[in-house]
Amino acid sequence: MASTSIYLNFSRNTEEAFNFYRSVFQTEFSWPISRMGDAPAAPGQPPLSDADKQLVMHVALPLMGGVELMGTDAPETMGFKLNPGNNVYINLQPDTRAEADRLFNALSESGKIDMPLSDMFWGAYFGSVIDKFGVQWMVNCESKT
Repeated sequence: MASTSIYLNFSRNTEEAFNFYRSVFQTEFSWPISRMGDAPAAPGQPPLSDADKQLVMHVALPLMGGVELMGTDAPETMGFKLNPGNNVYINLQPDTRAEADRLFNALSESGKIDMPLSDMFWGAYFGSVIDKFGVQWMVNCESKT
């Protein structure tokens, strides 16, 4: 079923933040925290430090009303530069790739594509875009059709 979530980026304290949110909303993570060290090495990239391997690659926490809060660490050692305002994404999870394409193309009109839609190692069809109003969006489709 299609859904929407809020995606937060933190420099290096995603786990701390999400443990706090877990206590506030009194819910449990949707699945175990994924770590940066769990991902395959990117071609041409230097190996991760032991500290960076322990950073949060992905975490999800149900809030209320079917909304899920998701997050990741985005440290400068991995090329990220977080500023207030660029650490929040609205994550769309459509049911089909056709709907993913439609949403992505509409949002990118007069905007800026950060990452084109493509098949990712976690099995989803994923891309990110900043719309013409400066709002950051991620589209993550699990369907193969």
